[in-house]
Amino acid sequence: MKPLLATPLLALLVTPATHAADTLYAGGPVITINQAQPQAEAVVVRDGRIAFVGSRQAAMQFSPQARVVDLQGHTLAPGFIDAHSHVSGTGLQALSANLLPAPDGQGNSIPDLQRIMRQFLTDTATPGGYPVLIGFGYDDSQLAEGRHPNRQELDAITTDVPVILMHQSGHLGAYNSKALELAGIDAATPDPEGGVIRREPGSLVPNGVMEETAHNLTLTRLMPTLGLEQAMAMLQAGQALYIKHGYTTAQDGNTDAGTLAMLPLAGKAGKLRIDVVAYPNIEVALSSPTMQGPYYGRQYTDHFRIGGVKITLDGSPQGKTAWLSQPYYQVPEGQQPSYAGYPIFTNAQADDLITRAWERGWQVLAHANGDAAIDQFIHAVGAAQKAHPGKTLLPVLVHGQTLRRDQVPQIARLGIFPSLFPMHTYYWGDWHRESVLGPERAENISPTRWVLDAGMKFTSHHDAPVVFPDSMRVLDATVNRTTRSGQVLGPEQRVTPLEALKALTLWAAEQYGEQDSKGSIEAGKRADLVVLSDNPLTITHAGLHSIKVLQTIKDGEVVYDATNANSSVSCADTPECARRLAGTGFGHQH
Repeated sequence: MKPLLATPLLALLVTPATHAADTLYAGGPVITINQAQPQAEAVVVRDGRIAFVGSRQAAMQFSPQARVVDLQGHTLAPGFIDAHSHVSGTGLQALSANLLPAPDGQGNSIPDLQRIMRQFLTDTATPGGYPVLIGFGYDDSQLAEGRHPNRQELDAITTDVPVILMHQSGHLGAYNSKALELAGIDAATPDPEGGVIRREPGSLVPNGVMEETAHNLTLTRLMPTLGLEQAMAMLQAGQALYIKHGYTTAQDGNTDAGTLAMLPLAGKAGKLRIDVVAYPNIEVALSSPTMQGPYYGRQYTDHFRIGGVKITLDGSPQGKTAWLSQPYYQVPEGQQPSYAGYPIFTNAQADDLITRAWERGWQVLAHANGDAAIDQFIHAVGAAQKAHPGKTLLPVLVHGQTLRRDQVPQIARLGIFPSLFPMHTYYWGDWHRESVLGPERAENISPTRWVLDAGMKFTSHHDAPVVFPDSMRVLDATVNRTTRSGQVLGPEQRVTPLEALKALTLWAAEQYGEQDSKGSIEAGKRADLVVLSDNPLTITHAGLHSIKVLQTIKDGEVVYDATNANSSVSCADTPECARRLAGTGFGHQH
């Protein structure tokens, strides 16, 4: 890796004269992701657009008065496009106690979780106290105990304040007795449709762990309401993490009604530094007038637009709530050997919701991890296309962790675009092999090579706040598929660095229908760029995750500079700073 510079990152060699809007980047590799011109020596940016790509000499002739930015050997590439995540939810992660296991945190055992939460309670306490104490990111697969914490263990933190520990997947949560009491959850509370209240052995008494809709409903009852200013500050805290990692377009998937109302206001207030595309929850969208307003469509207003809708068909494989066609390799405690997870909707409900979205011309993003859920999505898309022939809407399969080989030609035939999640190979690859899926099925999670061999493209995402929006971790996992223990999971599914870069740039732009303006360095496209410490196409594959984002450039404006201590987004690195911004230590329910 080239050393990071103590001086300003990119030195200006020529003071701008008549063309103040022109900037010429040269002095390092330029990865264009443009098949017709894969490499270049120089790029000229004018008025937020790429005006010229070619040799340095020709660039100087094209704009002789441009200011010249010396890349000093570093690499210029297209800005990264977030294929799937929850940017507003990432703000919640920034404002909660960090319970992530190593290498992203210190939540490696239940005593660790207790210690972190006690310290968080001390750090955030004010006279009168707070209504709820939230920690984010514990992972039972990485805890020394190999299980979820129970309510008694959370009661040991405090019995005076409700405690919520959110699982890293976002699909489960653990609650103390006070939280269960305030949410009205007791032995007489039935499991909601599409969810499970886990019980103590031989009893109906809740043990504190909630799955899927049970978790969502309980969380909704307990979360405090934030004012508009606080909600915007939380959004900014999340957005800053994306910018730090080179993303110039972010997604807010499964947007709730309150956030859907807040995002355009954030844009109007100048709070959005990069483009944000919302995909509201499908049931929210069907009753929201915003879907018929000016924000739905391909055009951005103040860096915001609504791209379509999101539907969640099943749960989390690492949490063992994803809906499989075959049983889990090791079923959760208390489940029958035939347990294979469960759906959120019946087949009829899924068909109806997706057909109604199709009727309205909405692009549908479907969360489907288990292969049974993928079957459900395939059937629903087929039904929607049959009901409304002639509509080409590019439905997106989100995650597709256990996409079977026989399902690949089916999604190709229906025009379903796969947005896969190879980061699982690092974070949960060992867990999938040893406990979730077993050795054979685990080898082919997020089968990127199968998709490419079928003539399809794919995108690769991070699903923040499930993991940090770390673009280089995404790139590394997509290329290497190396687990925490150092084993390669599914070597035949690996792709090249160039293919992985396309999945973060041009192919992601195609998923959004924005390939004419984003995703590659071509004249006429928006000047969404990133400067990297090393060249992903020439560095060793093992070194990909060590590449640093040095600058993020949105529409020609530098919005992140790694060497600038006064960068407007540097606050995201410290949860304490983010909490001061929001004026609260806790999450939100708009």
